Amino acid sequence: MTNKDMFKVFQGLSTATITTVLLKKGLRNVWMRGPKALHDTEQRYVGRAFTLRFVPVREDLATPAAWASPRSTRAAIEDMPDGCIAVVDAMGVADCGIFGDILCARMAKRGVAALVTDGAVRDVAGVLDTGLPVFCQGVAAPPSVAGLTFVGWQEPIGCGGVAVFPDDLVVADRDGAVVVPQAFVEAVAQEGQEQEALEQWIMDQVAGGAALPGLYPPNAETKARYEASRAKAT
Repeated sequence: MTNKDMFKVFQGLSTATITTVLLKKGLRNVWMRGPKALHDTEQRYVGRAFTLRFVPVREDLATPAAWASPRSTRAAIEDMPDGCIAVVDAMGVADCGIFGDILCARMAKRGVAALVTDGAVRDVAGVLDTGLPVFCQGVAAPPSVAGLTFVGWQEPIGCGGVAVFPDDLVVADRDGAVVVPQAFVEAVAQEGQEQEALEQWIMDQVAGGAALPGLYPPNAETKARYEASRAKAT
């Protein structure tokens, strides 16, 4: 399956479904705590993780002059490939904005699919105007150097208490953002589609007045009825 086809599959899988499938495989810590959609959206965003990392503020390093450094958020943005999701470890610090309208505008121009961070953004009106989908903990007026030091990109990070590696698959929707480790992508794609189909059938049963015991979760009889309905549909 090509990346394009894989992304299309995941655009049809809710983050709730993905977390359930991964839970069944023993992965409990995949939902990032903190990032929420900054904008009203019904869309789902899928992309490979492009990671960035901040550490606690070091006053000799975290200065406005650092913005022109070769190791800066500006330089990292110029490395972001089309279609990636920028995942930023801001250590949960929400009283300074890691990105503002200009940086978000550049990411949008480069084709970045979304920004996910456990920190905050600034210039919120301008950020919303860029059209870049943003999932963050909040908004704050002070710049990043008021509380954080940027140290690098494309290395393992922790965002919202979740380990994220470069090129992991990230999916974000109204329920937040989840990471799918590369080794689980194909299995989650297949099993996620099966779960979505089953749950839609269960929803139809509930709408018809069916009681939940034996239906959700489905017992053997319910599974047999579901399989029969699938066979009839095909």
